[in-house]
This record gives sequence, structure tokens and C-alpha cells, in this order.
Amino acid sequence: MGLPFLDSFSAAAGRGVWHADELGLADAQVVATGHAALDAELPGGGWPVGAMTELLQSAPEAHVWRLLLPALAQAVETRGGPVVLVGAPYEPCGPSLAAQGLPVEALMWIKSDAPAARLWACEQALRCADVAAVLAWLPQARVGELRRLQLAAAQHDVMLFVCRPESTARGASPARLRLQVESCAADSSQIELHILKRRGPPLASPVMLPARNERMTALLAAARLRRKLRLQQQGTVPVGDTATSATVVRIDAWKGGPNALDRIAVVA
Repeated sequence: MGLPFLDSFSAAAGRGVWHADELGLADAQVVATGHAALDAELPGGGWPVGAMTELLQSAPEAHVWRLLLPALAQAVETRGGPVVLVGAPYEPCGPSLAAQGLPVEALMWIKSDAPAARLWACEQALRCADVAAVLAWLPQARVGELRRLQLAAAQHDVMLFVCRPESTARGASPARLRLQVESCAADSSQIELHILKRRGPPLASPVMLPARNERMTALLAAARLRRKLRLQQQGTVPVGDTATSATVVRIDAWKGGPNALDRIAVVA
């Protein structure tokens, strides 16, 4: 004797099942990356909110701002809080970021070389209600530690980006999205994005993005020229461009909120 009710059950269930050969839909909020070619390959069309995105690179500082800056600027504008940088290898160039929509005063740079301290600061930042997004460099993090950060991001609906060495690409990761980012060997003006993990089929070919923002390149060139002319008029010779000095502040001073971090940070 057949069981006809199974057929109707299967038909109904199938309508809500994601097929592995299709690009999945986002099951939570996303923020557009600012790069149309990349949005087209991501579930929901952007970076996931309340989840970890892992960026794997040979050099820890390479291409991060070019890739993430549009979404970080949008997150600050929407949530009104800071972007917390945990363990950034270099001081961000404040004028460059500000010219592209990310205010300098919206950055908080937590400096620490100790892996445990970075993990602690990252988790506390994710739990802070005022934080718009967290960008952390965690080269030595283990899978269990990353899973804990993933849970914290999900509980508090914060965008979390973790930068790790490309040598970890074959290892397991709880990240919702994993990208390997590298310069194009054939064309140095391009960036190759290999999507290693997403809710969808494997990517046949990498997503290509321009390595430099044309508007930003023009703005920086104009700024250097104005500075050079000003110094020449003053009778001095420019030695070279220097980054804006950083100011040391306490994170718990941000808006005076009770959820702010009780650690020393640097505003770039």
C-alpha cells in the first residue's frame, strides 16, 4: 500500500529547499559591497550582517580597504557607531579614507600583538551596541575561537571581517563567506577574488576588481600637488608625504555608552 501523503510533503518541502547548484538567498540582512561584479556572486547581493566574512591574503594589509571601504562607510552611516580595527598591521591613512566616505573619527584602532588580547577585544567589540562593524587581523586564531566570534556576530547583528593568511585556505572555518584576495599576476591594476565558500556552487573564475579607485587616485594626486605648491611658496622643500598623526583615546569614552570597550584604542 502506497503512502501518497509523502508525495505532497516532498512537493511542499522542495519549495523551501536550497539546491547546491544555485546561488543561495541571504537568510539575514546584507550590505552591498559597492562592487557590482562581486555583489552578483554573493548570496543576497552583499556582505552578510551578523556573520563572519573571512579574507585570506598573502600580505595582511593588501587590498583590504579597496575591497571593504564602501560597505564600512555605509555601515557607519546607517548605525552611527565606529568601525573597530583589531590588530591592523599599519595605521590607516585617515585623509584617504575620509575622502572615500569613511570619517576618520569613526575609526577605532586597537593595537595588540598578543593573539588572546586580539580575540578578547574582537569579541567585546561585537557585543558593543554602538559598533557598526569589526575588522580584525587574526592570523593565529583557531577554529573554535573563530566559531565563538561567529556566534557573537550573529547574536548582535554586526558585520565581522577577519583577515587571515592564505595558507589557511584548506583548513576548516565557521565563516559564512570566505574569499581569497590576491593581485592579478597578468595585470597589476586588477585584484582577483576567489570565493572559497558561499551558499552556492563553486565559482568557475575569479571576480576581477580594479586595484585602485580612480577618483581616489586623482584626489590624492591633487592633494600632493597643492601641498607641494604651498611649501614651495613658503620657501620649504617637501620631504615626503606623511600620514596623519594618531590620537590615543579610550574606547569607553565613545558616546559614554555602558557597552563600550574598556581598553586603549587609537583613532586613526
